[in-house]
Amino acid sequence: MTTITKPKISQELLEALQPKVEIEKQVIVHCCFPRTMFSDMLIRIWSSTFLLDESLQHKSTLIHHENISLFPYWTEVPPMKDYWFTLVFSGLPKECKTFDLKEEIPEDGGFWVKNIKRNTTDVYKVKIN
Repeated sequence: MTTITKPKISQELLEALQPKVEIEKQVIVHCCFPRTMFSDMLIRIWSSTFLLDESLQHKSTLIHHENISLFPYWTEVPPMKDYWFTLVFSGLPKECKTFDLKEEIPEDGGFWVKNIKRNTTDVYKVKIN
């Protein structure tokens, strides 16, 4: 019978890796586009969408989008039904208390949700107006 031993990782190595774990944190934002009566409503997200902490001069970048198209493509929104999509961003600094979700685009109509209060899970639900 073969005995398998678990490798030992030195405490120094574990401590050295800890800051890297902190850097890799991500922020998940579940977004609700409120229902509308219109049957031809289209939405999309641009890669120039960020989480902004103005007080710290920090910008978290969009890493992933789910259930919404990325510019130049469009997603059709069903009428009379709230439409949900998810955005994943790079981590916020530990010192961050509030932030904005802002789509910085060269035309009118970009998403902008102001003063989102930071929580311990870094998972949020917001309504897009």
